[in-house]
Amino acid sequence: MSANEGPSGQQQTGRTAASATADSAFLRACRREPVSHTPVWFMRQAGRSLPEYHKVREGIAMLDSCMRPDLVTEITLQPVRRHHVDAAVYFSDIVVPLKAIGIDLDIKPGVGPVIADPIRTRADLDRLRPLDPDDVKYVTEAVGMLTGELGATPLIGFAGAPFTLASYLIEGGPSRNHERTKALMYGDPELWAELLDRLADIAAVFLKVQIEAGASAVQLFDSWVGALSPADYRARVMPASTKVFDAVAGYGVPRIHYGVGTGELLGLLGEAGADVVGVDWRVPLDEAARRVGPGKALQGNLDPAVLFAPRQAVEAKTDEVLEAARGLEGHVFNLGHGVLPSTDPDALTRLVEYVHTRTAR
Repeated sequence: MSANEGPSGQQQTGRTAASATADSAFLRACRREPVSHTPVWFMRQAGRSLPEYHKVREGIAMLDSCMRPDLVTEITLQPVRRHHVDAAVYFSDIVVPLKAIGIDLDIKPGVGPVIADPIRTRADLDRLRPLDPDDVKYVTEAVGMLTGELGATPLIGFAGAPFTLASYLIEGGPSRNHERTKALMYGDPELWAELLDRLADIAAVFLKVQIEAGASAVQLFDSWVGALSPADYRARVMPASTKVFDAVAGYGVPRIHYGVGTGELLGLLGEAGADVVGVDWRVPLDEAARRVGPGKALQGNLDPAVLFAPRQAVEAKTDEVLEAARGLEGHVFNLGHGVLPSTDPDALTRLVEYVHTRTAR
């Protein structure tokens, strides 16, 4: 499905949403244009830290909630209403497209995605069929509902990057050391390349569905890629991530790339095709800008644990982030990782207000 393909209704929805959000602070920052204030959103802002989220999700499994457009819409909107963030992020999970093509998996509370039959041989690849937009009609419906509610507030769509999806599929679930993943990557490079190529196609279609339905930007999450050396990333992973970014380049929406522990990979994350590079809290933004090089906006990067400190300390650490971001071509304020489950929601609301006030131009 090319940038010009897809049902005309979906394309029209996407164009309408893009027009409404084009001048937002978030999209202007992503495009490295002047802004009236530094825009703010938080990874995992929709979910675990909010009491209203737990209320609407009560008795509903995670994957089931991702397939109900009414629930997705409500959960995605909750942090926009409460925190007044500058962008909404679509409520879903990176393994949703894998579930949609028939992979036997579940998201277990306190554990994460668990794969019943891991993919470790060439024969296992047959289970990774292409994703068809009809497999995720609920995503198209939910995004359409959301853009109608959000108005001028942009919606960020997202997908899991090939390496991180491959790690879950090979390990059978979350892993500290990614030993099976690396064993396959080094031991059978042809199988590894084919696996990542298939996952790149799946991620690309998943992003296209969201963009055509109205998402104003997309983020590729490569949560575990920080486990790799720069040489391994460049040779064995970057081609697949680049394929994803290239597949959606024609839509003209900002493309964000984020990973954890990726200080040594920041330049490569941008080189893979991102317009905006997400930075975790380990590298100051001014140093991150040096590593990434010109022509990219940056996103980040307050340590999410800082929000458990007293208000004065939160503001002091926020000032450090904003000072490091001074002079960047474009800056989207975010945490260096997702909102922690026990975070006080009021601390997030205060943080948004503080950044907006502190950076008002």
